[in-house]
Amino acid sequence: MSTPYPFTAVVGQADLRLALLLNAVSPAVGGVLVRGEKGTAKSTAVRALSALLPHVDVVPGCRFSCAPAAPDPACPDGPHEAGPGAERPARMVELPVGASEDRLVGALDIERALAEGVKAFEPGLLADAHRGILYVDEVNLLHDHLIDLLLDAAAMGASYVEREGVSVRHAARFLLVGTMNPEEGELRPQLLDRFGLTVEVAASREPAQRVEVVRRRLAYEDDPAGFAVRWAGDESEVRARVVAARALLPQVALGDTALLQIAATCAGFEVDGMRADIVMARTATALAAWAGRTSVLKEDVRQAALLALPHRRRRNPFDAPGLDEDKLDEILDGFPDEEPEPEPDPEPEGPDDDNGGGPGGDGGGVPPQGGGPETGHAPDAPQQEQEQEKAAPEAQPSAPQGGAEQAAVAAAEPFRTKMLSVPGLGEGAAGRRSRARTAHGRTTGSQRPRGQLTKLHLAATVHAAAPHQKARGRSGPGLVVRKDDLRQATREGREGNLVLFCVDASGSMAARQRMSAVKGAVLSLLLDAYQRRDKVGLITFRGADAELALPPTSSVDAAAARLEKLPTGGRTPLGAGLLKAHEVLRIERLRDPSRRPLLVVVTDGRATSAGSVGGDPRELSGRSARLLAAEGVTSVVVDCESGPVRLGLAGVLAADLGAPAVTLDGLRADSLAGLVKNVRTHESSRRAA
Repeated sequence: MSTPYPFTAVVGQADLRLALLLNAVSPAVGGVLVRGEKGTAKSTAVRALSALLPHVDVVPGCRFSCAPAAPDPACPDGPHEAGPGAERPARMVELPVGASEDRLVGALDIERALAEGVKAFEPGLLADAHRGILYVDEVNLLHDHLIDLLLDAAAMGASYVEREGVSVRHAARFLLVGTMNPEEGELRPQLLDRFGLTVEVAASREPAQRVEVVRRRLAYEDDPAGFAVRWAGDESEVRARVVAARALLPQVALGDTALLQIAATCAGFEVDGMRADIVMARTATALAAWAGRTSVLKEDVRQAALLALPHRRRRNPFDAPGLDEDKLDEILDGFPDEEPEPEPDPEPEGPDDDNGGGPGGDGGGVPPQGGGPETGHAPDAPQQEQEQEKAAPEAQPSAPQGGAEQAAVAAAEPFRTKMLSVPGLGEGAAGRRSRARTAHGRTTGSQRPRGQLTKLHLAATVHAAAPHQKARGRSGPGLVVRKDDLRQATREGREGNLVLFCVDASGSMAARQRMSAVKGAVLSLLLDAYQRRDKVGLITFRGADAELALPPTSSVDAAAARLEKLPTGGRTPLGAGLLKAHEVLRIERLRDPSRRPLLVVVTDGRATSAGSVGGDPRELSGRSARLLAAEGVTSVVVDCESGPVRLGLAGVLAADLGAPAVTLDGLRADSLAGLVKNVRTHESSRRAA
């Protein structure tokens, strides 16, 4: 087993380390969601936390980690008799993004259950994580059905496995910790609310601190065991401080003033429900215990709000996460300060108290709970950078050939879209868009299982086993079932799709109202994609070539930033735009063969430039469109031609694509997605012809 990186050796990331330690002091806080760019020690810090948790007493031989003092009466390995327990370290269990349902909740042997009536159960990761940490890296990429199982277990403190009337239940209370990169998409609100605290992390811009990160990492990789020994003293001090804070926690008093401050803060930021108030109260209490106090002060409430509210406040998906600290201070200043109670004992000194944190003395240990520079709040740095970027003049790309570039146009107000779907029956990743064969949904038939059986079709299994009962020597009431008789249920649900926009940004499309409507439609469909678990991409073509302005993504924030800066002007390389779409779809097909695309071409149909390809512009656009049609790409053309004289070129393009064409009037706020939905009807009629 490899030596983990010491927790106290992590450089910087004060809020991240503090949030993790507060959960170690009080698991009732409810876990941590760590958001940030790649390479910011998110996973390193989380994996190092388990070494600081106190050991747990378990019933010897129990696979479900029952406590000897209060064993679970419904434990599948029970009942347990009273007796001495065995001490072991708290576990940190990792849930892979691609894990199966059986790996998460456990597997029930259906064959033995039907034939012998035996509940043969193999525990899953939820059982392993009981009384420990369940860590999900890239939690925003977790499949929906696994998220639903996590939500159920987190809400009930137990996991239920039910298959055709046979059920197993076991306790599953764990500390949920997740890490994610927001550029890869956001979390469902239901799961987001289950995390007690959230932390935004970013790489330091201080050269000295970055040097120390590299120095420590290289030293660890050269000699992991020796590096861990050098930090063992600091690790022991922090572990002792966690134990002391846990012992002090029941004595911490949460006064009426602190409760009013918490309630006023949650009301002031318009958070939904009461979970935020409860989490803030638990966090403020844990902060007081961590500081060695028995009373909760205003500074504890303020810090608790910064950790517990950013992901719960009401905000538009395009808004940056974080909390308005000026507003927070204004709310809290309306309450008098509580007088702190006399300290019972001097708090144990952590590695940061005097020498800056262990070897090197650079503050790499446990963050102080005060307002020093080490406790600068992570959400503030990105906000300050964004403000600086907005204040600085934006560098515009060079003017395209054939016309002057015009300033970027703001997008129209986003709107709620109607259902958009791709015709046919797919087999893509689970989502809420088009019809598909999925692991979850309504049962449509049965088949022989491919690999391990997961969803039994009981009627088909009985039907397959019934003719062989006499030959198998059946003598009793039980059905003699063999492995060859088992049938897997086939189910139909919904999948997520790739909606790729190919937008004409040339001079003929530069009318502000027109581009504003186009941008508003793209943003609206991206919002819908966030809810339906889709990917959305954006290609623009103007001047001499086409550009992938937005790679396929589910990130609403990234899409808003790219579209906001999209300029217009120049000639119209329509063929180059279609070829770029073909290239993007080809690459995405290699990455995810099962995700079906929908191409939305927004143009007036003019082709005045062949770009870098060369040749006749109109001929190139026709060949490119027919290439996409030959590969079965489902498309729709939004005709943006205007004026009294209409050439109908978008209709010609639609014919080459084998797609329906809609006019610019169809870009009204409530109709674009509805028009795209007509692809189903057009596709059916085309195939019938």
